[in-house]
Amino acid sequence: MPASFVASERLIRGVIRTLGALPEPVQRVIAGRPVVVDGQRLYTEVQMALRLLNALPGSDFSDHSLERARAQIDSEARIFGGSMSVATVEDIEIPTRAGAVAGRRYLNAREAEGTVVYFHGGGWVLGSLDSADSVCRFIAATSGLEVISVDYRLAPEHPFPAAVEDAIDSYHWVRENRPNSKVAVAGDSAGGNLSAVVSLATVGDPAGAPDFQLLFFPVTDLADKRGSYRLFSDGYFLTEKQMDWYREHYLARPADALDPFVSPLHAEATALAGLPPAHVAVSGFDVLRDEGIAYAERLKDAGVPTTLQVVEGHIHAFVNATGVGRLSSQALAEATGHLVRGLGRD
Repeated sequence: MPASFVASERLIRGVIRTLGALPEPVQRVIAGRPVVVDGQRLYTEVQMALRLLNALPGSDFSDHSLERARAQIDSEARIFGGSMSVATVEDIEIPTRAGAVAGRRYLNAREAEGTVVYFHGGGWVLGSLDSADSVCRFIAATSGLEVISVDYRLAPEHPFPAAVEDAIDSYHWVRENRPNSKVAVAGDSAGGNLSAVVSLATVGDPAGAPDFQLLFFPVTDLADKRGSYRLFSDGYFLTEKQMDWYREHYLARPADALDPFVSPLHAEATALAGLPPAHVAVSGFDVLRDEGIAYAERLKDAGVPTTLQVVEGHIHAFVNATGVGRLSSQALAEATGHLVRGLGRD
């Protein structure tokens, strides 16, 4: 990475953190007049950060090459993410049907009290172990759980179902190597989608489906767009244009959008009925809000123990912004609490 890029990233990170620590009345001056949409008020610290982000030239990754877009997502994760200290951080290799994928293991206790298989976001096109580092550190540091982050194959080089296959195989590998431990799946955005799909795919497995699924603002429907697409199509970090870009890169065949392993919201009720307990956390100002809520409601209707957390004043990817302000960490801590209780540790 060029020294100039590193210096620029550090400068932006420093500015963002300084602004995030300001008193709310000062932040309001910078953010401008309050934004209220659909009865929700955008958090002041989030509105301030968005105003700065949207002013940066070239901030839309979908206008760039894949290489630059991927570098941008990792850079944004370093700028906004926290860096909690964890006792053990270890790069590993996870065998899959296609060979192997990289992984990263986090553990903050002498002995893990359960394992979380984590899938990063990025629309199945972007994202990496590095982009998920801050959220994995947070979960490991605050829960006593082992976290294994999975670097599944990305589209368009590896379109659907490559990411799904890697996710399922990674879960199987963890389950086989943790025979006496409870195992959860978790992920954000596309990673939330993969967590839901792994849960669907492994019901009835001899080794068992996950014991819990933690879904952060998951993509649950690539076939239809709900009302939140209209309300938050632009200006709130994740845009409708970017979701269209993700879809085009991930699906080699548009008809696959109706496959439940792409859009779990389209799964049959009988398939949902046997799923593990779930916690679904969505952002109020997010194109994906309504499909995440709809999936939580479908799980409840199918008899799956499900809790729903609507972080009304936040935007997409709040779990990756724990290094700025207070509200992202509070929301992530609440979700992690549901994970801990869901695995029977509280």
